[in-house]
Amino acid sequence: MKKLVVSAVVLVSTLAYAQENDTIKKSNDIDEVIVHGYITRDRESVNKMPLKEIENPQVYNTVNKNVIKEQVVTNFNDALKNVTGIARLWESTGRGNDGGEYYTMRGFSLQPSLVNGMPSLSNGTLDPAGIETIEAIKGPSGTLYGGSVISYGGLINVITKKPYNYFGGEVNYVTGSYGLNRITADVNVPLSKSLYARINTAYQKNNTFQDAGFNESFYVAPSVKFVANDRLTFYINTEIKTGESSNAPMIFLNRGNALTFNSIGVFKDNYKKSYTSNDLTINNYTFNLQAQAQYKISDQWKSTTIISRSNTKTDGYYSYLWDLSNGKDFLRQISKAGGETNTTGIQQNFVGIFNFGNVKNKLLVGLDYFEREFVLGGTGWMGYGNVDIVNQTDTVAPDQPTTLTTSAVDKVLAESGAASGNFQTKIYSAYISDVVNILPNLSAMLSMRIDHFTGQPTAYSTQESKETTTFSPKLGLVYQPIQDKVSVFANYMNGFQNVDPVENTNADGSKYWAYFDPEHANQWEVGTKANLAGDKFSITASYYNILVKDKIMPDPFQQNNSIQGGEVESKGFEISFLGSPITGMNIIAGYSYNDSNVKKGDPTYVGYRTEEAGPKNLINFWGTYKFQQGVLKNFGIGFGGNSASRFYTLNRGGTGAFPLPSYIIMNSSLSYTEDRYSIILKLDNIANKKYFSGWSTVTPQRLRTLSLSLNYKF
Repeated sequence: MKKLVVSAVVLVSTLAYAQENDTIKKSNDIDEVIVHGYITRDRESVNKMPLKEIENPQVYNTVNKNVIKEQVVTNFNDALKNVTGIARLWESTGRGNDGGEYYTMRGFSLQPSLVNGMPSLSNGTLDPAGIETIEAIKGPSGTLYGGSVISYGGLINVITKKPYNYFGGEVNYVTGSYGLNRITADVNVPLSKSLYARINTAYQKNNTFQDAGFNESFYVAPSVKFVANDRLTFYINTEIKTGESSNAPMIFLNRGNALTFNSIGVFKDNYKKSYTSNDLTINNYTFNLQAQAQYKISDQWKSTTIISRSNTKTDGYYSYLWDLSNGKDFLRQISKAGGETNTTGIQQNFVGIFNFGNVKNKLLVGLDYFEREFVLGGTGWMGYGNVDIVNQTDTVAPDQPTTLTTSAVDKVLAESGAASGNFQTKIYSAYISDVVNILPNLSAMLSMRIDHFTGQPTAYSTQESKETTTFSPKLGLVYQPIQDKVSVFANYMNGFQNVDPVENTNADGSKYWAYFDPEHANQWEVGTKANLAGDKFSITASYYNILVKDKIMPDPFQQNNSIQGGEVESKGFEISFLGSPITGMNIIAGYSYNDSNVKKGDPTYVGYRTEEAGPKNLINFWGTYKFQQGVLKNFGIGFGGNSASRFYTLNRGGTGAFPLPSYIIMNSSLSYTEDRYSIILKLDNIANKKYFSGWSTVTPQRLRTLSLSLNYKF
């Protein structure tokens, strides 16, 4: 069998771009393409139209499957450490509706909520086994994606692996510290000349560095591609994941009282305490189905129709610790969580590439329908013992140790009653986006969305919001002083979020419902992109300013009421590097600075950095080198890590500010790679550094881990 080995970054980018558009065809002379590089740049899915990165007025970062494999990534958070300006705030809680991980980007919290451009909510963690590429799209992208699944800072879109036209696959086994065992398989099979099937699957079990805690999951993702004729192609992608875990410790500082802690020391002393047991577990189930039809209407026009359906379920014990504001004690709150979320999405896109006179246009016209329903179940909340983190005791009474077993907890929860409730959201949208080439090296993007919302945005209100119609514009300019090599861009982008009604109290004690308009975020951004050294290296640098208006805030004259009118400003600078400056070397690096403050609203917050903004400074770096000749040929080394500045997990007037310390985490790898197999030894957190994440919480992060990956291709 003949093979073509590709290592140039420009070809890697071209191959990935062409595969996404289904234009790669196996030639008669080449049976397999082996790609040693791992940089993907041009992404049609970012703007739902074919647009090169250098002519795109928006910033985005990507992480593809080759990076995930090379870094021995076994969880979604480690994959995102390659994205400039992103950090995790909360680990997955597993609870219903919003139990997935929370991250921060450009000063605002977000969750991974899109798969192949369609809403796909998760109550747990995403498995890397089915991921082709992760797209982190920066800024408030309401124009193309609406207000239900985005953050003002951006969004995370996961592109799944899809069938290709020849037989192939690989199996991988990873073992490592804390009982890690993970096995994955990726198999692609042509079933006929027009029908292709692919299945990705993974099983993983691991413990934690703490005295209790584990995760066990099974993931399977079958997909099918059917080529009906030279104009029409169908794709069906399915993902199923089941998982059982004991949730990571959620240690909340008291948001309403003055802080009684002034140092991280006591939390470091209890770094390996989980405050739970492996008997108290939570089960998560996720099902996603997408059916897509791509139809070539003519040489200028293409139609894409997508129907998606997802279902998530939660069942099990979720607990957290709540600061009792005496400098030592935390109350354990626990419930047996239950819930189910169903989402339905229907999207129709038409993309045309044509000339209007002498002016080239790339036009997108789309219609979108999204429905979400959440049903709450399980028990209510009960206090279950006090944890004294200074004297290291855990008691339900002053002299009685807490029994963390299902039978003991169930006995207490029997008195809590049942949790019940549900909400439904329906959103109807239409959008249009046109990229006009005013000159060969000057283009403008003009976009608009109209969005009609009914229902409840979240599960935290018993009252439906008022029906709302929202407009969201987007404008962009790109000038290329050197065609396809250097561009200067500017954008104006809008994002919005519908908000729940709130029950307020009049002066006479009577109650009334307060209804609110959607919050709006407006971003302006300027920057530059460059492809250097024969497209082997790329740089993106930009400065942005995001202003969120109409924020819901406490009424300064009656703190238990909520009013609208707050403002938050988030501004900053980002620079990202990607590429292979010399043969055998690959580099991913980035630096971000973010300044996020409340400008208007509740005096408790005005002038303070927002707690969801995370660290002001973030650095990511990963570099590898594979020896090309000599006795070390096919051996490789890798080194990199992440750094974050000190940040305040709690930061408000009257309460105080609690800083989580800055950190530098370093990782390294050794590898040996042949055409068919590879062996990688990965060491993470080399210095065994104790560090924390949080969002009004204090959560210890993973200590030093050693992993061994064995991979075989066929």
